[in-house]
Amino acid sequence: MLTLLSLLQTPRDWPGHVLAERLEVSPRTVRRDVDRLRELGYRIGALKGPDGGYRLAAGSELPPLLFDDDQAVAIAVALQSVPSSGIDIDEAAARAPATVRQVMPSRLRHRVDGIRFTGAENTIRVDPAVLEAASAAVRDRLVLRFDYDSATGTASHDQPARRTEPHAVVAREGRWYLLAWDLDADDWRTFRLDRVHPRIPTGPSFAPRPLPAADAQTYLAARSKGSSTEDRWPCTGAFVIDLPAREVAPWIGDGTLEEIDDGSCRITVGSWSWTGVLAAVQRFDAAFTIVGPEPLRDAARTLSERLVAATAPAS
Repeated sequence: MLTLLSLLQTPRDWPGHVLAERLEVSPRTVRRDVDRLRELGYRIGALKGPDGGYRLAAGSELPPLLFDDDQAVAIAVALQSVPSSGIDIDEAAARAPATVRQVMPSRLRHRVDGIRFTGAENTIRVDPAVLEAASAAVRDRLVLRFDYDSATGTASHDQPARRTEPHAVVAREGRWYLLAWDLDADDWRTFRLDRVHPRIPTGPSFAPRPLPAADAQTYLAARSKGSSTEDRWPCTGAFVIDLPAREVAPWIGDGTLEEIDDGSCRITVGSWSWTGVLAAVQRFDAAFTIVGPEPLRDAARTLSERLVAATAPAS
C-alpha cells in the first residue's frame, strides 16, 4: 500500500492494469488497496474508460513521513550527502535523521541505521536563503537584482545591483550557478550562487528567452569549454597510445577510448588549445602516435622545439 500511495502521489493518471504490473499484484488487489486508502481518508478518484484508472485528488492531506523502503534509503543517503552538496544546511541535516527515524517501523530503522559513509566536505558554501530566492525568481519569471562579490570575496554593495532575468539554477562539480540574461550586459551570464546577495524586492515579470544551447546543463558545460552552444572542446585530437585500454580508461576524463589490441588503444581528447591536447596525452607517460588533425601535428612540432630550447645549457 505504501508503494501504491507513492505511485499515486505522482501527478498523472494511473490505469489499473499499469498499477497492477508495477506492484506485481492482480487488478483486484489494486482495487482493494485503493478502497483501504480511501477508508484512511485519501481522496482517490476513479477514471472512466475501458481500462479504468486512478488519480490522487489535488489537495489530499497526506500523513507525514509515510515512506516506502526505497524512499527511506534515499532520504538517509541524501541527508548524509549534505556536506558535499555545498548548501549551508549541515546542522539541520544532522538533526533530521533522528526526527525521521522516530516514525519509521523497526525494519526501516535497521536499514537506515546501516547506511554510513563519508565524503569530502565542500568548502564553497551557499546560503540556503540565496538558493531559495534564486529558485523562486526562476520559477516565477521575475527579474532578480543582486550584489555580486568579486573573485577575492569582497562585496560590491557600493556598485549598482546586477539586474538579471534568471533562467535556471544549476549544480555542477560541487558549485551552484545561476544562469541568467544580464539586462545591462545584454547577454547570457553565469553567476556563482555563493557570491550572490539578492536584493528585495524582486523586479517585474519577464518572458523567458530561448537559450543558445539545448538546456541549462549543456550551456554551462559548453561555457566551461569555451563554447556557448555545444558541450565540446575547441581543440580535439586523436592518438594511438602504447598502453592497454584498461590502464587508460580510469584517466580518460570526458575523452573517448577504443581498444586496438592488448597493448595499445586509440584515444580522443579535447582541451582549450592544441598544446593542451598534447599535455593530456603526455600525462600517460607512454609512446604515442598522432592520428590527427594537422593543427595538432603543427603544435607538436612547435612544442618539440620549445622543449629542446628549454634543455639547452644556460649561457
